[in-house]
Amino acid sequence: MLCLLGLAVAASLQSGATLMPVAAKTTQPRSVSVPMGAPTSKNPSNPLASHPWGVYQGLADPAWGPYLKATKAQKRLLSRIVSQPKAKFFGDWIPNNQIASKVNDYIDNATGGNSDVLVQMTLFRMEPWEQEACRRLPTKSERASYKTFVDHFARAIGNTHAAVVVQPDGPFLRCIPHNSDIPADLLKYAARTLTALPNTSVYLEMGSADWFRGQIGDAVKMLLQEGVAGVRGFALDTSHFDSVANQIEFGSRIVKALAGKGAGQKHFVIDTSDNGRPFTGDWFHQHHPYSVAVGNADPCSSATQTHCVTLGIPPTTDVDSSRWPLTNGQRSLAAKYVDGYLWVSRPWLSPQSGPLNMKRALAEARYTPYQ
Repeated sequence: MLCLLGLAVAASLQSGATLMPVAAKTTQPRSVSVPMGAPTSKNPSNPLASHPWGVYQGLADPAWGPYLKATKAQKRLLSRIVSQPKAKFFGDWIPNNQIASKVNDYIDNATGGNSDVLVQMTLFRMEPWEQEACRRLPTKSERASYKTFVDHFARAIGNTHAAVVVQPDGPFLRCIPHNSDIPADLLKYAARTLTALPNTSVYLEMGSADWFRGQIGDAVKMLLQEGVAGVRGFALDTSHFDSVANQIEFGSRIVKALAGKGAGQKHFVIDTSDNGRPFTGDWFHQHHPYSVAVGNADPCSSATQTHCVTLGIPPTTDVDSSRWPLTNGQRSLAAKYVDGYLWVSRPWLSPQSGPLNMKRALAEARYTPYQ
């Protein structure tokens, strides 16, 4: 199943704690962060715990401008989006000579100058990618440009505490022409460069359980090609709507397989921005045989509707909480292997990238089961 994160040129506009809405008098609000708990005995090395997670609130977030102009009732709902820490996308729509300043601005806003605050980012710079990656390899100049971008991106992060999700749509590595290693080697370069930073944790994005239909073989192979052995781990369910429970079981199997391949003890994060009422790609296509893309799936229209798009578990490291719809076995796996639930996708945009879709955003916020 194909996700839509790289299809819109407007993408450049981009804990279970609940924050109160910020007064909308300025585009430069006070610094806001969400506190996180300490590492647990089952995951004592969790780099995402202990640090508060910064909340970016500025016009590079497509939801912020509409929030400032919204009515009081709209603000109440939109605050469920803008007040949460989210992973901002950085990609090829940003020129190489501007990426450092963009990253610096984002970090300054999200941390408020507090060096203890952790920020989340998504590196989405591979060119070509998605469907085009199935037809051609990166040119020599594109490869050089990619490395330059990554170098500037990394230098801008510096000593900042950061979690970076690298290249959503990871399964497109399965269709690279001539089985070339070039794209995977570029991703390995990014992973190695970012992991060399003192406080950055890298998670290589590897699709979703429903994309692989539960089979882990290709996911394990591609993660090894990308250099997962040298990073913290991998990310699941970006721009998909599958359940957290499925990702926990799928990811845990990948962790064990990677350990068996000599990659060490890996961990993973799960995107929960859009799966409050989860469904798989197969379910969607069976029930919408004429639909263009699963990325256009309708938001929930009532509090009781199932199999629809709405906000999922708020960003948090409290992954095994009894508040989440998991079995005891899944809670145990999550506590051991999952570093956090992150908001990487942006289901409130049109679709998943570009400007805010107010009607969609309000529905997703209104009917989330996690208020």
